[in-house]
Amino acid sequence: MLVDVKIQPVVGAEDLPLPRQMTAGASGFDLLAAVETEVRLERGERKLIPTGIRLEMPIGLEAQVRPRSGLALKYGVTTLNSPGTIDADYRGEIGVILINWGETAFMIQRGERIAQLVFQTVPSVRLIPGADLTVTERGSGGFGHTGK
Repeated sequence: MLVDVKIQPVVGAEDLPLPRQMTAGASGFDLLAAVETEVRLERGERKLIPTGIRLEMPIGLEAQVRPRSGLALKYGVTTLNSPGTIDADYRGEIGVILINWGETAFMIQRGERIAQLVFQTVPSVRLIPGADLTVTERGSGGFGHTGK
């Protein structure tokens, strides 16, 4: 299924390439840092990093901001609030909340790949109040109730 999503660079980010899938089988589109100058992310620090893009998605679609595994493994840098949800009616610049769990400060350069954007369909759901819910074997067990 092919879905059209409009993308627009924000003012000041026209020089950056648009997000793209790095391989034919990639699920995510790489998001780039649209920082004006190099940004230092200290150990344990989190910052909102601009991507320089805005989207227009059809209703029934969402975009999820997810970490890049290479940054997480090599540097301990990942996305906070992951996956971050971008709703179909949001028209502002996409930002990525990065956090540095690594051993040393991490430098973010303009145009560096910092996260990935994965698109998902969202079903239309109607919540129906109900006096009784169906009984199951699991019941209200959660948070590790089946073991470690």
